[in-house]
Amino acid sequence: MQTKASARNAYLIPYVLWMVLFVVAPVLLVVYYSFFDVEGNFTLGNYARFFTPVYMQMTLSSFWYALLITVFSLLISYPTAYLLTRTKHKQLWLLLIILPSWINLLLKAYAFIGLFGTYGLTNSLLEVIGIGSQQILFTDFSFIFVSVYIFIPFMILPIFNALEEMNPSLIYAARDLGASSWLTFRRVIFPLTLSGVKSGCQAVFIPALSLFMITRLIAGNRVITLGTAIEQHFLVTQDWGMGSTIAVFLIIAMALIMFITGSGNKEVRHGKKRKTV
Repeated sequence: MQTKASARNAYLIPYVLWMVLFVVAPVLLVVYYSFFDVEGNFTLGNYARFFTPVYMQMTLSSFWYALLITVFSLLISYPTAYLLTRTKHKQLWLLLIILPSWINLLLKAYAFIGLFGTYGLTNSLLEVIGIGSQQILFTDFSFIFVSVYIFIPFMILPIFNALEEMNPSLIYAARDLGASSWLTFRRVIFPLTLSGVKSGCQAVFIPALSLFMITRLIAGNRVITLGTAIEQHFLVTQDWGMGSTIAVFLIIAMALIMFITGSGNKEVRHGKKRKTV
């Protein structure tokens, strides 16, 4: 028994080293830099600056755009995942949906610049149907549209898996008891796939909070988020302390979101176990 325990502990060493070197150490380094100003002096002023109206507005803007991106991704992804589970060759269709996520983000951003530009395909179509050229690029619409397009596969996958794991006999039972399609969805399907919805929202909302490349290329800096501010402080103003301070609050926000959605998933799993028993 002791030999097996020692072997298990030995196998854990690479994972522990990985977590320490690439998760714990970078976070501690960010926290360390957050206590220094531009001149390298120890200060708590960075945290005081974060609670000024400018950064508070930026924080609210980041959460608002992340929420919009998550909601639109969910509204598109849930029906798509549901239809995928009802079609033939669903694994092939799922692969086709996932394939764009393998393409470099920068390439996709430049592709949308070409599509939404003044002389792009979208404006050419608008000219043909008589609407005329519109300012699509460098707007809130283009930013949210491209962000939703990028994050949709990360929302579809967990919802698809949750739908696949659901026992279809429960749907048949609801129909036999006289429930309508909407009532069956509201009382049976959606509650049983809530864990997939929460996982998808977590996978979209958290990275959407710290977007910066799309805000540059697609929104033209008209959309300012905390991710944009971090990039500015590290690469332009060289104020690593303030950039690290913003990153610390982002890490705290992400940890809280993971805790809330994670605890919700545990409640769903415990509920399933109690129903099974």
